[in-house]
Amino acid sequence: MSHALLSLHAVSKTFPNGVTALTGLDLDVREGETLTLLGPSGCGKSTVLRLIAGLARPTVGAITWANPMARKNLGVVFQDPTLLPWANVFDNVWLPLRLAGVSRATAEPRIKEALARVGLSDFANALPRELSGGMKMRCAIARALVTNPSLILMDEPFAALDEVTRFKLNDDLVALKRDLRATIVFVTHSIYESAFLSTRIVVMSKPRGRIVEEIDIDPALVRDAEFRMSSTFSDICRRASRALREATGEAA
Repeated sequence: MSHALLSLHAVSKTFPNGVTALTGLDLDVREGETLTLLGPSGCGKSTVLRLIAGLARPTVGAITWANPMARKNLGVVFQDPTLLPWANVFDNVWLPLRLAGVSRATAEPRIKEALARVGLSDFANALPRELSGGMKMRCAIARALVTNPSLILMDEPFAALDEVTRFKLNDDLVALKRDLRATIVFVTHSIYESAFLSTRIVVMSKPRGRIVEEIDIDPALVRDAEFRMSSTFSDICRRASRALREATGEAA
């Protein structure tokens, strides 16, 4: 088992309106894994991502990093691609490097590499309005990859896409993970998506983000069309489904 890249220790989060999203959460994110947070709406999945990203702070508890430098080397992909509508694909991907003071010319090789990884090399000059939903998300992923992050946080990035596009992007994400060897924390409502992508699934319940079950999945499994049809995949889905029923308070 790989060591923890970061750890959440007894983390609680209460918002100014009095809503408590998490209470006493203990969770390790292991280096090199694809960790999926699975659970119903309102169970605190996205709050966990925001806390890890530094977009919010715990009300109680702490987040510790094995390597403090890793904390500054994050890529984040949200459900909405949040592309700049007036900027072309190239300049949207340049944005995090631009904010870090890297010139367009200096950044060009890294931008081209990121676009090639997501299959958008031929669309560098296209504006967001000229892209399909799947292509917009590819652009958002390229923007997250261009800084060569050691940790990628993904908050339901494929939820708004049709099933065919979603399956294709799931396949592409598996390939990217294999090539980049980064750690991924992925939020989803989809049992099938979690079973396909993950090396570990953490099922959370509401209210307050209690962990119902952790499901470890062999990272050596080949994630392809055959895997989706396999008994192993079905077994993972059944186990995740049972845990999700418990998380939502339904009888198993």
